[in-house]
Amino acid sequence: MAGAKSTDPNVFILPDLGEGVHEAELIKWRVNPGDTVEEHDILAEMETDKALVEVPSPRAGTIAQLHGEEGEICHVGNPLVTYEGGGGEKAKQPRAEGAAKAAPKTETAPEEEREDAGTVVGNLSASPGVSRTEGKALATPAVRRIARDLGVDIDSIEGSGMGGRVTERDVRAVAEGGAPSSRREPEPERAPARREAPDRETEPRHTQRQVAEETSSAALAVKIAGGGVPAPAAGGSQRIPFRGTRRTIAKRLRESMDTAVHFTVMDEAEISALDGVRKQTAAASGEKVSYLPFVVSAVCRALKEFPSLNATVDDEKEEITRHAAVHIGVATDTEHGLSVPVIPDADTLGVLEVGRHITELARLTRERSIPRERLMGSTFTISNVGSYAGRFATPVINYPEVAILAVGRMREGVVADNGAIRVGKLLPLSLACDHRVVDGAEGARCLARIIELLQRPQELLTPVRG
Repeated sequence: MAGAKSTDPNVFILPDLGEGVHEAELIKWRVNPGDTVEEHDILAEMETDKALVEVPSPRAGTIAQLHGEEGEICHVGNPLVTYEGGGGEKAKQPRAEGAAKAAPKTETAPEEEREDAGTVVGNLSASPGVSRTEGKALATPAVRRIARDLGVDIDSIEGSGMGGRVTERDVRAVAEGGAPSSRREPEPERAPARREAPDRETEPRHTQRQVAEETSSAALAVKIAGGGVPAPAAGGSQRIPFRGTRRTIAKRLRESMDTAVHFTVMDEAEISALDGVRKQTAAASGEKVSYLPFVVSAVCRALKEFPSLNATVDDEKEEITRHAAVHIGVATDTEHGLSVPVIPDADTLGVLEVGRHITELARLTRERSIPRERLMGSTFTISNVGSYAGRFATPVINYPEVAILAVGRMREGVVADNGAIRVGKLLPLSLACDHRVVDGAEGARCLARIIELLQRPQELLTPVRG
């Protein structure tokens, strides 16, 4: 595991838990102050995106202090554990009885300043190793885009966010002729939570309904709960902290909706012939075969003919990358939230191989044991919404990709076939594209090609390329 280092040998800071990860939720401490640990003993369980990660001890020693409470969002580069031996008096302060008392933390930005935090996966924290590049502001792509739209030179703004990060509020303040505020506003008084750590600042808890009401066209203000889940109100309602996987999903969806210009084209494929080939393939192989591997195969072929849809966007660099290989993300619903495991080089696989990958990825994702690298690098995503219910959908693009296909529930319907009417099997398909990259006609032609391939299923049994 890649790890950052502290100048104090007794302070272990939270290392980089994977490419692009700037923060993680502390799920469970596996040690207590006073415990003696060996090198590689597990200190804590952390959650990054949808993957659970065990954080091992980098050395042997005795635990003096734990920095953070279960349920707290921890930032890469901030202290996680302090060991005894030269850590100073602060490191040896006793913990509050009955509660895991958090160590003094770097001052966080006020909630208003975190308003744009929902537009990027991971935050730029005020942590060691994260600094302002000379002459270039520290800001997310979404904030840079807002600055460009408002005609503001973002590199001339002194950011008020964490680590000097320029926030959306800073940009709008300059655009309106003011100046960004670096002063922390006092928080309004609020009723105490059911459980509070005595020396820990308690942040407000929001219900999902309240969060939805605060959603704007610019960003989603994500409020992280500071303690346990409050007891249900008298009317039976329950206030649930908006964090963990749901928080990550919200940030990514908000980023996609704020960045990509969505349009959706829908149609149905008549798959009676495909259903016959599917059953023959299952009987010959002795394996369970669904429609989804055939859809993946058809998509891989179509993307070779329409490469503008097999692409990703770098908004900060204002570049579009068209990918030669096809890495298919398969949206998977779990009890922990939505996840998108990836089938790399799906265009090199046959239908049965694709089916095996889908089954294995679904299992690993639901068990939360999938390697982080298998959740990254997709170039196109397929969402099988029809496995539950519904025909058509308006899927949200898995940004920075530029297209996503939603597969609806297969149904029997009346089909006109060379002047004759018969009952056929119809598979609804909904293709959403980023209109900045993909023209409407291009998206429609790609969907028509996918349908054509699904209606000639024998061609889908072999890989696109060897």
